[in-house]
Amino acid sequence: MNRRPSPEPFLWMLFSSGGMIAALMLPILLFLFGIAFPLDLLTPPTHAHLYAVLHNPITRLVIFGVCALALFHWAHRFRYTLYDGLQLKRYAVPIVILCYGGAVLGTVIAAALLLTV
Repeated sequence: MNRRPSPEPFLWMLFSSGGMIAALMLPILLFLFGIAFPLDLLTPPTHAHLYAVLHNPITRLVIFGVCALALFHWAHRFRYTLYDGLQLKRYAVPIVILCYGGAVLGTVIAAALLLTV
C-alpha cells in the first residue's frame, strides 16, 4: 500500500513555531511602536537609525521569519477553527487552499517588501 506522506507534521511545526514567535516578538514590537514611542515613554529611534537597522540582512531575515511564521500560525489555527468550530469539514479543499494560500501569498508579499526596502 503506497500512501502519500501527509504534510500535517510540517504544518503543525509551522503552527507551533509561529505561535511561539508571535507570542514572544509581537507584544514587544506592539508595545514599543504602538505605546512607548508615540507616548514618549522611551526615546524613539531616529529615521536614519531605523533605516540603517532595516538594511541589515539579519534584521530583514528576522522580520521575514516573524511575518511568515505568524501567517502560517494564523492559517493553521483558522483552518481548524473552520473545521472543528464551525463544522465545515465538507469544504476542506477550499478552506485549505484559502488558508495556506493566503499565508503563502502574505509571505511572498513580505519578502517582496523586504527586498525592495
